[in-house]
Amino acid sequence: MTPGPRTPPSPPWPGERFSHEALAVVLQVRHNGLHVLLWQRGAPPFEGRWALPGGPLGDDERLGASVSRHLATKVDLTDIAYLEQLETRSDPQRDPRGRVLATAYLALVSAGADPRVPPDTAWHPVGDLPLTAFDHGSIAESGRDRLRAKLSYTNIGFALAPGTFTIAQLRDIYAASVGHPVSATNLQRVLTRRGVIEPTTAAARPTALGGRPATLYRFVARVLVVTNPFAAFRPPSLFPASP
Repeated sequence: MTPGPRTPPSPPWPGERFSHEALAVVLQVRHNGLHVLLWQRGAPPFEGRWALPGGPLGDDERLGASVSRHLATKVDLTDIAYLEQLETRSDPQRDPRGRVLATAYLALVSAGADPRVPPDTAWHPVGDLPLTAFDHGSIAESGRDRLRAKLSYTNIGFALAPGTFTIAQLRDIYAASVGHPVSATNLQRVLTRRGVIEPTTAAARPTALGGRPATLYRFVARVLVVTNPFAAFRPPSLFPASP
């Protein structure tokens, strides 16, 4: 039996190819609050509104490399303590100029670091965002929610804290990140029991009030470690404040 004519193979990239951009939700605890880094757009669309740093994905780039490049070149930020992929947005209407996919990353900067940023760039409280461009306000909130969730079952606090810290300082960082008061005693007990933090042999400088100088602590590991996998399946009641 003579075979019929073969159907030509489909092209490897059928249909239209869309633009793809890499964005960064850069979070840092500043002035006892969780802040996100935004830059003010100087051209349409959304001229004058605030946007997440980022830009187009290069033809020969990986997403992680692209977002790091944009942070370095657009907002002069290279001091990133932790970076992970957050989510991809694909709403066809998210950009009025045409179809643009966006993959966002969560980037954390340690407390105490004060990176220089351009004049059109500023830190804004995540809980009180200005008018934002595109869907960037929603993406920033997704980054905040991801951080809060991971604080309950990983050691991700290492990327928010300085190299050494007192328990009171760490409490303030966690409280700013989760958005509610945190008990220093409970925080120390939980993180010590999980092997997340350990005391050093050093102590903080004495204060004007006198008393015994506080012990300085540090994170045991400065890479991400899952410390309590079952915490993610319980309601978020991490480190409650003492009554």
